[in-house]
Amino acid sequence: MVFKVCIAETGECFSGDPARSVLESMCQLGRRGIPKGCCGGACGVCKVEVLAGSYDVKPMSRCHVSAADQAAGCVLACRIFPRSDLELRVLGVMRSALLGQASTQ
Repeated sequence: MVFKVCIAETGECFSGDPARSVLESMCQLGRRGIPKGCCGGACGVCKVEVLAGSYDVKPMSRCHVSAADQAAGCVLACRIFPRSDLELRVLGVMRSALLGQASTQ
């Protein structure tokens, strides 16, 4: 089953495969709504807040996502796998670049 993943700031949506991380699914489709970094859960560039939906999560750096952050839905897109449709808000260090890019399109 494939799920719909939407980015709140831009309205961009893409298909999320439960066998792939949200970031991997986005990149495979050639989308750029979430900034891409190391893709291994260590750099924090792809930090997002899950506003709606459910997902599975793999370990990620506690330097970028504390246990409290994770409990509040703040996670790394490279380490979450959709289990339903998702709505996300970008939080990572590249957030301002994303918002600037969206306003020029």
